[in-house]
Amino acid sequence: MLSRAAESLYWIGRYLERAESVARLVDVNLHLTLDSATDIGDQWEPLIDTVGSRKLFAARYPTPTRDSVMRFLTFDAENPDSIMACVHRARENARCVRDTISSEMWEQANRFYTFLCDSMGSDYALINSFEFYTEVKMAARLFDGLTDATMSHGDAWCFLRLGTMIERADTTSRILDVKYFMLLPAWLGVGGAVDTIQWAALLKSASAMEMYRKHYKSITPAKVADFLTLNTEFPRAVRFCLGQAAMVLGRLCESTPGSTPSEPEIRLRDLVHELSSLPIENIIEQGLHEFLDGLQQKLNGFHAAVTTMFFPQCSAEQAENPPCVQ
Repeated sequence: MLSRAAESLYWIGRYLERAESVARLVDVNLHLTLDSATDIGDQWEPLIDTVGSRKLFAARYPTPTRDSVMRFLTFDAENPDSIMACVHRARENARCVRDTISSEMWEQANRFYTFLCDSMGSDYALINSFEFYTEVKMAARLFDGLTDATMSHGDAWCFLRLGTMIERADTTSRILDVKYFMLLPAWLGVGGAVDTIQWAALLKSASAMEMYRKHYKSITPAKVADFLTLNTEFPRAVRFCLGQAAMVLGRLCESTPGSTPSEPEIRLRDLVHELSSLPIENIIEQGLHEFLDGLQQKLNGFHAAVTTMFFPQCSAEQAENPPCVQ
């Protein structure tokens, strides 16, 4: 298939996964502020750090209030990681590959974008926040389901799936990194009401609470980090996502026994091996923040290798700055 079409499919997966992740973060934060009977401090500023947009936010808004953060992460066209910006770019990429995706996928991308445009022109998102962000999450999940159910699982599907899995792994690592840093003072006070609420919110940010409870009875920082980083069955755990990415990448590269693996395959293989060989105790002892920061850098390196191999028309600057591509 054409390199430009493959690139569009890859970014459809990344952008829609990013839009859903932002909606989930805001939604969890809204519930957290309502459910917390105790003062647990400012809950809105860390969301800006999670998406890595502190400088941009500071240049556009005076303080990180509920309304300013919600507007910045949802509708701000100048924020490349806002829900509106991500869905708009996903729709534009989908328009470029209408002959490759199914009509159901294209219609859902249009419905998603139209819903956001209608909401932006009213106060619906601020007045009915819980309903709004639930609809955003369901719209993204419906597109994901239609992709699996109505699109042939060939190369085009593999590129879309690869983008989704890499974006999901990166998002989970960022959520865990920022929340861990924010909750670090509570590490020795594990078990308190505020501590439990915060770590439970972290799990909910990754839609992981119910599945976590099936593995562990109590919520502790080490167990949460283990589940979100190293679990091989939960679909938002970093290790699971990279395993899925390796599977579709293998299909795209079609390496045969004895042939030389491509650079993306080597990078992804090394990442999966690292996660498979390190117990969470060793990671925490070495420093969870340092480990996750290194993981994010390696994911960026993998993205750059994928870009060089499959999308050679991209500039080097674009390859090193995923949120700004297309």
